[in-house]
Amino acid sequence: MDRDTLGYALGSLHHVQLPIPPGAEELCREFWGGVLGMTELEKPTALAARGGCWFRSGGLEVHLGVEEDFRPSKKAHPGILVSSLPALAKRLEDNGVSVTWDDDFPGHDRFYACDKLGNRLEFLEPARDR
Repeated sequence: MDRDTLGYALGSLHHVQLPIPPGAEELCREFWGGVLGMTELEKPTALAARGGCWFRSGGLEVHLGVEEDFRPSKKAHPGILVSSLPALAKRLEDNGVSVTWDDDFPGHDRFYACDKLGNRLEFLEPARDR
């Protein structure tokens, strides 16, 4: 179906939101800003009162929202496209983050890691000709 049939068209993804416990913003800044090198965004005033923090790099935006009954996302996860996947894996490992390589996604190299709060993250890169 297309826009003419539906009356609307879906665009690209604006952001992904992951849960964090109350008071975990500094851990998020260490991981998303420090380790991954993303830029922290200023939250709108009305939303800033809820806690959490937002980060952006290129076209990727991650919102980390406070949940009182926080449980990390163990299955649900963002799939983040990167360039130079081995360099990112090294950076994560150098910062104490374990990576688990997985070759079960055709056409891509990928690994899983967790942020400092245990939220599952998938990083992938189109496979190069071998």
